Amino acid sequence: MFGKRKDEVFIKFKELLKPFDITNFYTDDWGSYQRYLHETEHIICKNNTQTIERKNLVLRTRVKRLSRKTICYSKSVEIHDIVIGLAINLIFFNTPLHFLVSHF
Repeated sequence: MFGKRKDEVFIKFKELLKPFDITNFYTDDWGSYQRYLHETEHIICKNNTQTIERKNLVLRTRVKRLSRKTICYSKSVEIHDIVIGLAINLIFFNTPLHFLVSHF
């Protein structure tokens, strides 16, 4: 969560996304999106946003450290990155854990 749904928050968030060279934004009908996204890159629909939210839900339920009030929570950003990266590869790409660990 970056803050309330205000134009300033969206502008900061869009700046954070620049390095990823995102070409399409699937959003709801919130006004800031229409004001700050070019119409060729902005698609208003729920189909893709529902898919993204479903993936987020799967990660939150399977990777307990994404919930702050668990005993699995760590303050180390590096540990979070490693565990979440392993979980994404395992859950969404069916990459075996031994393959991931042997390539470090």
